[in-house]
Amino acid sequence: MSLFNVYPLFDIKPIRANGMYVYDENDTEYLDLYGGHAVISIGHTHPKYVKAISNQVSKLGFYSNAIQNPLQEKLAERLEELSGCKDYQLFLCNSGAEANENALKLASFHNGKHKILAFKNSFHGRTSAAVVATDDPKIVAPLNAQQEVDFVELGDLDSVETILKNNQTCAVIVECIQGVGGLDQSTPEFYQGLESLCKTHNTILIADEVQSGFGRTGDFFAFQKHQITPDIISIAKGMGNGFPIGGILIHPDIKPSFGLLGTTFGGNHLACAASLTVLEVIEEEKLMNNASEMADYFIQKAEDLPNLKSIKGRGLMIGLEFDFPVAELRKKLIYKHKIFTGSAKNPNLIRILPPLTIQKKHIDAFFDALKSEL
Repeated sequence: MSLFNVYPLFDIKPIRANGMYVYDENDTEYLDLYGGHAVISIGHTHPKYVKAISNQVSKLGFYSNAIQNPLQEKLAERLEELSGCKDYQLFLCNSGAEANENALKLASFHNGKHKILAFKNSFHGRTSAAVVATDDPKIVAPLNAQQEVDFVELGDLDSVETILKNNQTCAVIVECIQGVGGLDQSTPEFYQGLESLCKTHNTILIADEVQSGFGRTGDFFAFQKHQITPDIISIAKGMGNGFPIGGILIHPDIKPSFGLLGTTFGGNHLACAASLTVLEVIEEEKLMNNASEMADYFIQKAEDLPNLKSIKGRGLMIGLEFDFPVAELRKKLIYKHKIFTGSAKNPNLIRILPPLTIQKKHIDAFFDALKSEL
């Protein structure tokens, strides 16, 4: 049986990894500045992470949500402590797309409305409603297109207000820093205005923190810089350091009822053990502080690059926008210099989403390679 060929693949076969590095079958070492789409938050095969998952699977790997799972309760407590999101409720699932799907569904249940407002260059996942809220028509099947979504420019409050006045929009979903779309972000005034309009028009504000959450920006969540309080916060990626887990944080004004949401694998014992360890390491190793400090150093190193148009993003969700397409440059970085980087919808942008454990020597190696090619 062959694999369903939907991924353009680099000719590299990783078989092991450690910290900031990945190794192929020939034991060639690659510096990982992409973290598998911002998934690797505390470094590959962190010893505490390996120990926690190994210990948990030796006792109980899985049972359904028909029974109590104290690890879920512990994870909710630790999330509240580290994120500062007091009194939210936690629902656990398996991925970022599923988190956004549940967030949109819950919004519609809450206010009885059916339309979604999203932003141009957004990416929220590939499932039923999440994919239609993603600004990429080529990945939206006719079956999905029955969902009704309005798209406006990020930062355009006037258009948001015009649409919300129609009283059909159940949710506004926004990435405070757009990921796949190219690391664009707006101002605190915009996000605060968005929150105000949602409150005025009984619309749920969903902050998509799937990529930007869990300390990646230097804050626990990217929205916190803007001093807003979303109704629902979606999380995944760095939450499990590679173990599939996602979830939504739900404001206490939104009330649960039996059967409203559900999942088989969501919040299983192994997933919770993984995420609890991620939180422990983020706190113990002060990785949010490190994200801010390394971002400052990265920006300092980038200032004298030739052909650089702008530095985008925040924290360790950062990118370099050049005045030319970067596809060939990225190939040279990976095959010649053995450095993983990321692409974006913007063809001129290199995305950097490394483990939060990155140090100056790793950034130096990247810029040495980059300058040699530029």
